[in-house]
Amino acid sequence: MHFDLLVKGGRVVDPANKVDGIRDVGFRAGRIVAVEEGVSSENARQIVDATGALVTPGLIDLHSHVYWGGTSLGVDADSIAARSGTTTFVDAGSAGAGNFIGFRRHVIERSRVRILAYLNISFAGIFGFSTSTMVGECEDIRLCDPREAVPCVRDHADIIVGMKVRTGRIAGGRSGVAPLDMAIEAADALQLPVMAHIDYPPPSRSEVVTRLRPNDVLTHCYKPFPNSPLNGSGQVFDVIREARARGVFFDIGHGMGSLDFDVARGMIAKGFLPDAISSDVHLFCIDGPAFDLLVSMSKLLVLGMALEEVIRAATSKPAEIIGRSDLGTLAPGSPGDAAILRLVDGAFPYVDATGKTLVGDRRLISEGIVVGGEWRPNDGPGRVPPLEDYHPHRHAFHAAAARRFFGAGPGGT
Repeated sequence: MHFDLLVKGGRVVDPANKVDGIRDVGFRAGRIVAVEEGVSSENARQIVDATGALVTPGLIDLHSHVYWGGTSLGVDADSIAARSGTTTFVDAGSAGAGNFIGFRRHVIERSRVRILAYLNISFAGIFGFSTSTMVGECEDIRLCDPREAVPCVRDHADIIVGMKVRTGRIAGGRSGVAPLDMAIEAADALQLPVMAHIDYPPPSRSEVVTRLRPNDVLTHCYKPFPNSPLNGSGQVFDVIREARARGVFFDIGHGMGSLDFDVARGMIAKGFLPDAISSDVHLFCIDGPAFDLLVSMSKLLVLGMALEEVIRAATSKPAEIIGRSDLGTLAPGSPGDAAILRLVDGAFPYVDATGKTLVGDRRLISEGIVVGGEWRPNDGPGRVPPLEDYHPHRHAFHAAAARRFFGAGPGGT
């Protein structure tokens, strides 16, 4: 068989297809055409030696902010794709109905990696987010109008996967739970899910979580107090367990202020694993503490999740959440996306949203990605985020700034 690209000798970990073993992966015409042992390289135009590496489906970052140049918090997806192993970025509501066409024309259609999006229920999207300015897009309830959101989603149904809403005192001011109700109203009309953010109350955890429907997503699911998923005695709140039982998905959404190591340990110890691991990468956490999706995955790995579960939470499960069964898999015939990763042993200091440091013994590092059957090595400057150089008190937008805008840790987007 002829291959445009052949990735040879890696340990293929593909949870969607229950594959974990040494395989060769062949690509032709932008798609995966073979996942087999001992494939001959005789007819391969390009060969990537993956000996000693992990070969996974292209990673999916379910919560990111990549409206670069169009919003104050957006980062360039292409610039961090190879280092993070990410071939699909799902933007979590950077744009609303009023500026989505700009996001599509100027960023999504020009990107080499895939960008999908949740549409913000706020007409303006996330517009007031910086080190000195924080204006929640849902503070003025007049900006939240399902009559604007629904036709926008229908016009861009090929790339919009659901509605995004940011609730809480920071994102919504005195609007309370009303923005969530409006997002659900729009999502119901479209038969799409909602991704809900929650920061400082009001609204309360119960007001938000009890409204979520099967297939909706609660992001920032391991966030610090208040609105943590754990009560004072370390037990998972009943409303959280009940939400999972009825089919709500739980997403990490690390970001600047939304992953607490103590909460994560407690949730994992209770068997309450996240459905999705995502970075919530944006301008104010790309240099720490989140960095990118691989760093977020590495943190969950050293906190106690198994490697296969960590990979599942960044491949097949987010693909399921966004209704794209063609992604997050290495099945022959699927889009030609893959990540070549290495699990490195050492001593790696990781920092959470509250400034706590954890020295982990493992870290996932990207060798490169395959996007549409084309190999993109991770060989540029900044190929590996320097965790040892990060300290929250030296960072321009450190934990104190996060508390200023988001309260004691619940910041995120």
